[in-house]
Amino acid sequence: MHRRVANLSNHLFAKYSYSLCNSAILQAESHLSKPRNNGFKLFRVFMYTSTHNRRVLDPDDPSTLMKEDGVSVCSQMWIENFRDPEKTATNLVSYLRRFELWVLAYQKVCADEMGAYMPRSAVQRSALEDLLALRNAVLDNRFKWGARLEFFIKSPKDKTEYESLSKRKIRAILTTTQPAAFQDKIVQEVLFMILEPIYEARFSQKSFAFRPGRTAHTVLRVVRRSFAGYLWYIKGDLSTVLDGMKVGMVISALMRDVRDKMVIDLVKSALVTPVITSQVDEGERKKKVKRKYQKKKILADDEPKPDPFWLESFFGFAPEEAEKVPTWGHCGILSPLLANVCLDELDRWMEGKIKEFYRPSKSDVIWNAPEGEIEQGNTSWPEFVPTSGPDKTRKVDYVRFGGHILIGVRGPRADAATLRKQLIEFCDQKYMLKLDNECLPIEHITKGILFLDHVLCRRVVYPTLRYTATGGKIISEKGVGTLLSVTASLKQCIKQFRKLNYLKGDRDPDPQPCFRMFHATQAHTNAQMNKFLSTMVEWYRFADNRKKIVNFCSYIIRGSLAKLYAAKYKLRSRAKVYKIGARNLSRPIKEKKGQSPEYHNLLRMGLAESIDGLQYTRMSLVPETDYTPFPTVWRPDHEKALLEYIKLDDPKTLEEQRQCLSEQGLVSPQDYTSMLVWNYKRSALPKLEQYSTTDKREEILLESNDKSDGQIAGDEKENGISYYAAQMS
Repeated sequence: MHRRVANLSNHLFAKYSYSLCNSAILQAESHLSKPRNNGFKLFRVFMYTSTHNRRVLDPDDPSTLMKEDGVSVCSQMWIENFRDPEKTATNLVSYLRRFELWVLAYQKVCADEMGAYMPRSAVQRSALEDLLALRNAVLDNRFKWGARLEFFIKSPKDKTEYESLSKRKIRAILTTTQPAAFQDKIVQEVLFMILEPIYEARFSQKSFAFRPGRTAHTVLRVVRRSFAGYLWYIKGDLSTVLDGMKVGMVISALMRDVRDKMVIDLVKSALVTPVITSQVDEGERKKKVKRKYQKKKILADDEPKPDPFWLESFFGFAPEEAEKVPTWGHCGILSPLLANVCLDELDRWMEGKIKEFYRPSKSDVIWNAPEGEIEQGNTSWPEFVPTSGPDKTRKVDYVRFGGHILIGVRGPRADAATLRKQLIEFCDQKYMLKLDNECLPIEHITKGILFLDHVLCRRVVYPTLRYTATGGKIISEKGVGTLLSVTASLKQCIKQFRKLNYLKGDRDPDPQPCFRMFHATQAHTNAQMNKFLSTMVEWYRFADNRKKIVNFCSYIIRGSLAKLYAAKYKLRSRAKVYKIGARNLSRPIKEKKGQSPEYHNLLRMGLAESIDGLQYTRMSLVPETDYTPFPTVWRPDHEKALLEYIKLDDPKTLEEQRQCLSEQGLVSPQDYTSMLVWNYKRSALPKLEQYSTTDKREEILLESNDKSDGQIAGDEKENGISYYAAQMS
């Protein structure tokens, strides 16, 4: 047996002999004649040969290039840009080389194409190799936007063999409008992931569209919080900028903060490369005749489902300010970001005008600080602005949502006219946009300002003011002030419903049957409309007339469904439908003589489908308006987390924490609450110094003493005083 082992080992040595290891192998072979050492020496030879034959890592192998997770790479970019927002971005090619970002972009684009998220472990090896080829082509300047026949990578659901296509099909592909190529979307996604954190750290806090965490609801809350007391409003429609700008203007705006030649050239080529579009002739339209009976479309396994009816209806309900989304050349999802980059110059210019037009008055109750940042008065009810005599502080504020701007002016109309004239000149010089006074109308608050389908108006209120005079006597007197009201526009709501064919008429709107849901079951139809109503309730969340407007929407949708069921089951009138199906249409409606079977018995036996009744059929079921106080210096949650992380990661902050802990020790919750109360009452001291009368001082002290310690601590926490800030104080 020992001879067999020796022969086997000699055969292995002959097969795996190398010039670099001859001495080691000969030494092992000389010892194999001893039977006791055969097994150990053979194991050593196997280990030597296996480690020597280990393959060197290929730098172009996709599996070796994915060293980190793509999300962690993106997070690091956000942290770096928010840590130093003024730093010019120069070396972006290093991020463009990161293969993790390309894999993450591939996953996001596949989710849009396929309708389902693809984990990184499910990405095939061939797709990774094609993705690496696309990355190398971009880095070597071999990538072309708008390719139609030759691709570095194709969509997983694209099974077309472009090499075997006929000339007619190739001509049709090259001359007709085609969706954006799959590889173009991946490159757009990678550029978006690189550029978005750079500009989000630099964008103005006055812009709210096409940005994460800043929605139309945010604009309405900002207007309710900051525009109280303004008399004149300037509304501007700059949406023509979203249709397209000159390439030189876009590139110059982009190069203010980005100085990377490869990224700039990629964006420039995407803007310059023409997009092939084709128009259908009217003769061809007439030739197309709809079939009488259309077959039901069956979706493929990897085909995403179309939007449901309720979501499609809600998208059709979008206000005018949110309808237009820019699409510039082959930029795709980069277009809204580039539009914000260009319009950010307008935001910065308006911030300068806000400081220029600010003229404080000492007799003003709300704005009397020289800087214009500190606001006094009742912070829990910021919509109320008490009157302060003819000499008021002159102030300007501004918000922008996409291509629409809203400017509030507190002061004479002449200030609004001067600002409008300067704005027209700025847009003409910067954007070559010809505006006139009709494009920027000046309206008084009493007429109602329509913005995002909500009307801003002013209500004069007379609250009772109570304060303690000299001697402890409590005096009550009537005060006068204005209250900013944000109400949903019923006229705009009717207009949107008419556009969706839910009703006809203006003064007396009449619901129309929703024939799109004619072939659906009653349970499915009610479920779709309930989802639509739920989104409407959320859309009008901050409107003062939320109950009324949602009740009107419920009436229109309920009447539309009642007419649909009357036509479907031949009941002739809505009254018969309500009699059978109840007020909320939760009972099944049948055709035979208006009789309904024992629905509960069938439902218990599993022979009937559960039918949910329509929601919000009564005004008492509609939730109240959300009046949650909105902080003055507001930031989205992700920006708060970033700034908090950067502050805690700062060595200076950590050193201050260690010093505070070494001197004071840990602060208990009771000490933390008392510290907040002490800070609140200390803030009342500067107010006392401004007034010489005893009555006014007693009123301020009474106001600070009316609140309990728990209420004061809660208010201070909402104002943004964090734990470590309280410790450092």
